Formats: sequence, structure tokens, C-alpha cells
Amino acid sequence: MASGFLSIVQKIIRKGNLKLTLANGETHTVGDGTGGLVAVRIADDEAEKLIRRDPTLKLGEMYMDGRFIVEQGDIYDFLSMVKQNTTNEIFDIPMAALLIGRIALQQLKSRLPVNHNKRNVAHHYDLSEKLFELFLDEDWQYSCAYFDPPGISLEEAQVAKKRHIAAKLLLKPEQHILEIGSGWGGMGMYLAESTPDVDLTGITLSEEQLKISRERAEKRGLAGRVRFELQDYRTMKGKKFDRIVSVGMFEHVGIGNFGNFFKKVHEFLADDGVMVLHSIARPKPSFATNAFIEKYIFPQGYIPSIGETLPFIEKAGLLVRDVEVLPLHYAYTLRHWRERFVARKAEAVALYDERFFRMWEFYLAGSEMGFRWDELFIMQIQISKNQYSTPDNRNYIAENEAKLKQFEATRPPLEKVII
Repeated sequence: MASGFLSIVQKIIRKGNLKLTLANGETHTVGDGTGGLVAVRIADDEAEKLIRRDPTLKLGEMYMDGRFIVEQGDIYDFLSMVKQNTTNEIFDIPMAALLIGRIALQQLKSRLPVNHNKRNVAHHYDLSEKLFELFLDEDWQYSCAYFDPPGISLEEAQVAKKRHIAAKLLLKPEQHILEIGSGWGGMGMYLAESTPDVDLTGITLSEEQLKISRERAEKRGLAGRVRFELQDYRTMKGKKFDRIVSVGMFEHVGIGNFGNFFKKVHEFLADDGVMVLHSIARPKPSFATNAFIEKYIFPQGYIPSIGETLPFIEKAGLLVRDVEVLPLHYAYTLRHWRERFVARKAEAVALYDERFFRMWEFYLAGSEMGFRWDELFIMQIQISKNQYSTPDNRNYIAENEAKLKQFEATRPPLEKVII
């Protein structure tokens, strides 16, 4: 088994500097010696077998269980080395069958009429608030930041993200805003405070996020015109909204529900309304989510391509007014999150345990790798019902951002979330 495992690793790692210690104690140098040394050790024969048969899932699980040990460098360094090498030569019939089976199962789940949205959201977002406090910015923005200009801090980049989205929404006083997937309330409060007398409704399926959002709005004196509700967009009915925003939520909709999502947007959006959708996207369809992410992090989620998304917008009778791609910004965001999380390892372990810490470290590292090496990106799509709802040029975005910077300069500082 050991020699078989070694031969597979040698086929994968052609570039790089890997020191591999097998379960039988043998140590081998793999790669061409370029780059920093990464040293890993496999604890037992069974771990070697599992990783060989199902690397997409089992590498992460073995790392979580302490059976795949990184002794020099970190798990991101190892994943990055693997990604920069070709893996086509190890793709055999059993692995192909496993992949096809996963695709079929995920496609089936995404189309079932059973509504597991709340359960799926709770799986991730109803974890202890103290976990998220370990690595998020002061406003608890758990979505891609916007590093414009380059090199700014995570806090500055998260403000820039809110500013960029608000500029595209073309907010006016006294408008009614719907936020689909309101998180811990930061985006909603920014929109409400940036424009006089707007009325905002934020909906979420996370009870923990709902509790904190309401507390934050109350403390900032916004409870009268900013309300957060435990509500599934699929069962929501009622009034029209002048503006709709959704940030980091569309990834959880599932490809089988894209049509219904945009039909509901059409139902909610006023005739002269504007929506901005901010979502992770991929360069082409993949049909299934990464097995580790599906099992441990975001069950039944799916990252779409732009090409998969636009037809559903058009079929719903909506107009695409602007599409912007933000490349690499999530890689920068995830690097900040991972470094902050690892720096507070002792607190994370105290909250849960070592296995949970390694699971989240692997999730953050793997996600960062996806944006750096798998060409994932952020798409921002501006949507309306008629072509006169938005200007005929993009100059207004910079103009609105300049006005919003003036608002930010006078905005009262955010209070630390009490947990």
C-alpha cells in the first residue's frame, strides 16, 4: 500500500518541494525542489488508502482526525502545491464512478420539493457566535470584502464592499429595501443609515443571526425602520420593494431553485426597482459542490457560473443591467480570516475541540485555494424590470461611492457585538 500511495503522490507532485513520511515510517522527497519545503506525514495505512480512493473528501477528513499531519508549512501550503500540479493521471474508473454518483445525488437533492433551507442554514450559521468573532471584522461581514484600493485592512475592505453595493443600488430617501439573507445585520444597518428615512426588511433563516441583528439595530436606534425577520424567501408574500439586495446568500439556493428564486425577485421588486446580487461564481458549470464543503460546511449549496445564472434572470422577466466580476478579492478575504482564526487557535479549540479547529482551518484554506487557483470569483449582477431604472453609464457608481465616503466619515462607530 505504501509504495502505491507514494507512486500516486509522485505522479501528482512534479513541481514543488514535498517531504512525505508514509505510514510505514519511510520518508521521501517529492517534486523538483522548487519553493518552500512542505512536510507531511500519514499516520496509518488505512488513511493512505482512504485518501488515495477519495481525495476530495478523505484528505480533509484525515486532516481533521489528525491522521494526515502537516509537520512543516501549513495545510494551505500543501493544497496549493497540489493544485499547481496536474492530477489527470490519477483519475481512474473508481474515482470517476464516485464523482458521477456524487453529482447525481447532489442534483437530485437540489430538485427535491422538501424544504431543508432552515436546517442547512443552521448547520453553519447557528454555530456559536464566539466562533465567528474569532476571525470576522468588527461588523461581522461574512462575505467577500472589496480590497479597493489594494492593501487596505480587512475592516476597510468590508466597508468598501458595503459602499460599492450601496452605490449600485441607487438608494433614495423613503424607499423600501428588502435584504435576502441579512446575516448579522451589518449591510442592512449601513444602507439604512446612509440614506434618510429608508425602511429595510432583512430576512434570514438563522436564529442566532436574527437575535444579534435585532439587538444591534435596537442599540443603534434603528428598530423603527430596520426590521429583521426569520423568513424563507420562498414562502414570503406581501408588498413590493424599491430595492432588493442579496449578499453571499445565492450560493445556498441550490441550482434546482434558481428559477423560483428569480420569480420571487420579480414578485417582490417594484416596477422601477433595482436589485444587486452579490455571489460567489465559477468560470464554468461544475454540477456539484466539493464533497468536503457539502458534507461539513454548506450542505446542498452550489456555486454557479454567470452563464448558469443569467438565463433564470431572463426567464423571470427581469433585465440584467450590469455585471461586474471581482477576481481574487475573496482570496484576500479568506487569507485574512484564516490568519486571524489560526492566531486564536486556543480559543477555537476551547469552544469546540481540535478536530473542529482543523475542520475550519481546512475549510478556510481550501476555499482560499479555490479563489487563487481554481478561478472562482465574485459576481455582482444588477437587475431591474425596466431599462430606465438605472443610468446609461457606470459613472454614477464612483459618484455615489464618493458621497457614501462622506457619510462614513460622520457615521457613529460600530459597537462591539456582545456575545
